[in-house]
Amino acid sequence: MISARPLRMVCRTAAAVVACALAAPPQAAGGDGFRSALAQHDVAATDPDHAGIWKAAVPPPGSTSGEFAGNDPLGLAAGVRIAADCSINWVDPDSHKRYCFASATSLVVFLDSPHSYLARARANWDDAKPSSRGEQQ
Repeated sequence: MISARPLRMVCRTAAAVVACALAAPPQAAGGDGFRSALAQHDVAATDPDHAGIWKAAVPPPGSTSGEFAGNDPLGLAAGVRIAADCSINWVDPDSHKRYCFASATSLVVFLDSPHSYLARARANWDDAKPSSRGEQQ
């Protein structure tokens, strides 16, 4: 039987927490409710379409659009078109235009100087090359 204290020390990553919770006895894993919720939502799934609750936050394809045909403005500022699904986006408070980002890191870096990145993105928009990951046009 695994005690709760060693369980906390072993389970440091999200994947390890799920594995430990599924393997631990009910009293160490926080009760049957937690374990059954993990199983119900298939948290340990490796298929991205069924990997927990986060997929529910991604808008259906085509339901949200942004400037630059949904390409990441930070990528465009660097001269590359990087397609984004608009699940991570920012609306310019001045122009009220929506910009889509391929990652949260891209958005955080962009927010350091949004107007300068947008100016470079606009300048590169026509000449930007598609990324190796594909592109939305």
